[in-house]
Amino acid sequence: MTPQAPGLWPPSGPEIVFLLLGAVAVGSALLVVTTRQLVHAALWLVVCFGALAGGYLVLTAEFVAWVQVLIYVGAVVVLLLFGIMLTRAPIGPSAGLDSGNRWAAALVAVATAAVLVTVVITGFRSAYAPLQPGQGAAEPLGASVFRT
Repeated sequence: MTPQAPGLWPPSGPEIVFLLLGAVAVGSALLVVTTRQLVHAALWLVVCFGALAGGYLVLTAEFVAWVQVLIYVGAVVVLLLFGIMLTRAPIGPSAGLDSGNRWAAALVAVATAAVLVTVVITGFRSAYAPLQPGQGAAEPLGASVFRT
């Protein structure tokens, strides 16, 4: 049995919410690029951006979450939908949206994801620091000046 670092299991409530929002963001992003209907792709993009904003809220980055909602959901997606409607783009399934490079694109996407996950795991493997009082905490910068 391998020992686990303290505090990694079981996950806390915010960690579970963050993972669920991440799954929703990834799932809706996949639907954005795989759907054959432009309007549905734009609506899945709204779901993806909303999940990202929720992830920012869980990370206590409220300003970034509101910027995400106001600029991306409120402006970019609305502009995209108006562009679709005003140019009389096909509303139903469009066969012209599919190129023959689906498998090559999937291979490149999987390879890129593997490289990114490997880099993140390698870079943050030893980044865990226990935050119990008196353990693992260094003396704050400049604290020696105030000691008598």
